[in-house]
Amino acid sequence: MQPYFSKHFYNPSAPYQPARDVKAAIETARAQCGIILGARPAEIIFTAGATESVNLAFNGILKDGGHCVVSNIEHLAVLETARSYNHTLVKVDGKGRIILKNLTNSIRDDTVLVSIGMVNNEIGVLQDIKQIAAVLKTIRCERLARGNRTPLYFHTDATAAAGYQDLSVARLGVDLLSLGGNKIYGPAQTGLLFKSSRVALAPLVHGSGHEQNLRSGSENVAGIVGLGEALTISDRLRQSEMRRLAKLKGIFVKQLVDMLPGTVVIGDQKHSAPHVMMLAWPNVDGERLVFRLENKGVLVNTGAACAAKKDSYSHVLKALDVSPKLIAGSLRFSLGRETTENQLSRTAKIVKEAITKERGQ
Repeated sequence: MQPYFSKHFYNPSAPYQPARDVKAAIETARAQCGIILGARPAEIIFTAGATESVNLAFNGILKDGGHCVVSNIEHLAVLETARSYNHTLVKVDGKGRIILKNLTNSIRDDTVLVSIGMVNNEIGVLQDIKQIAAVLKTIRCERLARGNRTPLYFHTDATAAAGYQDLSVARLGVDLLSLGGNKIYGPAQTGLLFKSSRVALAPLVHGSGHEQNLRSGSENVAGIVGLGEALTISDRLRQSEMRRLAKLKGIFVKQLVDMLPGTVVIGDQKHSAPHVMMLAWPNVDGERLVFRLENKGVLVNTGAACAAKKDSYSHVLKALDVSPKLIAGSLRFSLGRETTENQLSRTAKIVKEAITKERGQ
């Protein structure tokens, strides 16, 4: 990224050669992202993060009306955007998985968009996106048989899945996909929207027509270059990191369950990502635990990072009907490339010590 902060500072829309060189760097990053997603470069729209990507997808499809369906455990970027439109929330089961019957029953004749996240960012539960796509395909066929030509698009927020799951849009069966650079060791305030060539969107930002007239404004060249490289690296390491972190996660959870009877692992562990987990202990103050652990060098959260400062319980845990006492004592642990087995063994001991002190008080 560094050359594009200073040396190669030219506006990519300018006609002279240095600017065309900068424009080429953007298109290289677009091609990099397209390769990972199995998409044409023209189907990749760069945004300032996953939140903007989600908003572009929803606004672009729902601006002129229609109904949308989302699950009740989506990231707030999806939930709050859906609430701006005619929407239905689909309840998940007690482990955080989509109930296909509930989803099917929520889709109306005027439903034009369904958005289900691949991996939940708080509990790590993995949804069967391919199966959901198959259900939507059946509904499209039934609609056509009845003469209903209302389109039905499928969007997935893959932000918490990038770097750990297959993002091939063809294999997933999605029409739109959002992700952000900050979750894959890329720069913050970078993201993309995959938009199938079959989908027509209205822009969020109007101006000179950048990003196929969908996001006007001079491009964040350094950020885009960084996003392309980060996504490429993450995909190259994906298989090995999935195996390594899945093993570490299993060891860590077993250590805590053995050390602390009553430890609850929230969410469907048979269908979960390897890098995120939510653990809980009854009658323990999670907020105090966060500070106790930070003093020992362990950084965790009580819920989604963007909601941490709000004085309310996690909407994800409430959707799973987790008891208030258990929600209050919940902690989200995230693993990554630098995480080692020794670190987690030390962390388990620190967590045990902190919870023991909390219970003593």
